[in-house]
Amino acid sequence: MAAGGDRRGRRRALAITVVLVAVIAVWYPAAVWLNYGQAVAFADEGESRAAILADTMALDRPLLPAPHQIAVELFGSVTAYPIGSPKNLLYHTLVTAEEALAGFAVALLLGIGLAVGIVHVRVLDRSLMPWLIASQTVPVLAIAPMVVVVLGNIGLTGLLPKALIAGYLSFFPVAIGMVKGLRSPDPMQRDLMRTYSASGAQVLAKLRWPASLSFLFPSLKVAASLALVGAIVAELPTGAQAGLGARLLAGSYYGQTLQIWAALFMAALLALLATGLVDAAQAATLRRRGGKL
Repeated sequence: MAAGGDRRGRRRALAITVVLVAVIAVWYPAAVWLNYGQAVAFADEGESRAAILADTMALDRPLLPAPHQIAVELFGSVTAYPIGSPKNLLYHTLVTAEEALAGFAVALLLGIGLAVGIVHVRVLDRSLMPWLIASQTVPVLAIAPMVVVVLGNIGLTGLLPKALIAGYLSFFPVAIGMVKGLRSPDPMQRDLMRTYSASGAQVLAKLRWPASLSFLFPSLKVAASLALVGAIVAELPTGAQAGLGARLLAGSYYGQTLQIWAALFMAALLALLATGLVDAAQAATLRRRGGKL
């Protein structure tokens, strides 16, 4: 099993490397093409074409930053200031991570609770499921300002509105995945439980819940990413002074392209960390149940 895991790890690393090289191979020519006009405008008289091409990789406010510029900005914004400073990108990342984690917890509790109710109560299945689907047709950008204003008028500010918006965006995949998972056991298995006079709670604990785990963890990966998106979107209409959304907004106001891209990459790294933690939880659960990775 260890050898198989090593081979899968090497194949995954190779696939990621190939994609990364392909993206960089396309990115640098695209950066030269998009930044060339700006480099020409700032070029000194008589400057050679080679120097202008080099300038496209070193503009302060490029249309498309080169990958190495983003890496330098990302490293500098993390290491140049104390973590508790609002100028440190990690400070904003931790704020957004807290909001996303709170929203993810809301989505987990609400999604699993609704799924259990839908599976066991036929009235909820017929009445609630259409509303769950319809709720996802409303853009979160339209809901976020209303939630912030309404909760602000009753004195609820800070973390709670952002967590609710993040939870709203991420509860749907949890609910749908759990409904599918709780209904996945074969009818013969459910009949066998009834022959043993198992109660509904026992069927849920010993049959439905274990069967749903293979559906739950993929749903949690999607939900974790959506919670992060919801937290960032929730920061935009609130005029937040901290968080990746606030960092993106400030960068757009002042034309700080490198700051915007650094915040975007940090958000992507945070999403990768979240999905990695879900993967680790899934692996731990499989080992505890005696399954194979």
